[in-house]
Amino acid sequence: MEDLSRYYTLLRDPARRKIIEILGTQEKIGFKELRETLGLGVGTVYYHLDMLSDFITQDKQRKYKLNDRGQMLYRILKEGNVPATLEISETFSHRVGKWIFLSPFFAKTAKPLKLLPVSIVILLIGALGAAYADLEPLMFFYFPYATYNFNSIMALFVFSWVGLFLFAELFTYLLYRRVGNDLQLFTCVGLAAAPLAVYPYIYMVIFAFFPNLSIAYLHMVLQFVLIPLQIWTLLLISAAFCFGKGIRLDRSIVISLTAIYLNMAVLFILGRFS
Repeated sequence: MEDLSRYYTLLRDPARRKIIEILGTQEKIGFKELRETLGLGVGTVYYHLDMLSDFITQDKQRKYKLNDRGQMLYRILKEGNVPATLEISETFSHRVGKWIFLSPFFAKTAKPLKLLPVSIVILLIGALGAAYADLEPLMFFYFPYATYNFNSIMALFVFSWVGLFLFAELFTYLLYRRVGNDLQLFTCVGLAAAPLAVYPYIYMVIFAFFPNLSIAYLHMVLQFVLIPLQIWTLLLISAAFCFGKGIRLDRSIVISLTAIYLNMAVLFILGRFS
């Protein structure tokens, strides 16, 4: 028998346990009915189905049902072989990972209208900060001494993230044939912009509190600040694609890395790294 620890990891999430229970009792179910039964958003349901892809199959009518391994997973659940502490116990790494990826916040985007204003505010805060700091925002990167005026810098920041949203829409369709759930994805992308939206304010604070440092040294310090924020943003974008389009984290990271590589390639072509 396969290592039960993998089953326990999958069954840690109550939504996945519920899916297994539904499929185990009803044998097969359509996506719409499953989503209504779970009471979750489209992207969230797709995400959990993707996580259970090794245990679930679809028939000719595109209805979901358990395969042989899924039946084994259902028996483990039904027979009570899952540890009683599974629902409440979390390893330290799981707790840390949950907050690094801000999973509790992204999970709330199943009803995107609730957090959409927050996403818009984050984008506006980032746009204002970049404009006041006179930084040129080019997706994951900032360049000092922008050649654009105040309003243009704000627009450039917002359009960069709208562009990332459209890029994600295109790539998730081309690679995984995921369509729809656009509002949740946009909300998630806006939330993922938070670390880089804060950077212009850190930039202004450092310049204000250390006016006597050399420009070269200040820029070196700022790079040490920016790089962790870029890495965190990359992780948050991956989580945004997970929840917004319902794909596994390993797949969403592929899209995130593609986005940042394309961003860097364009900047190299434009000579911004010279």
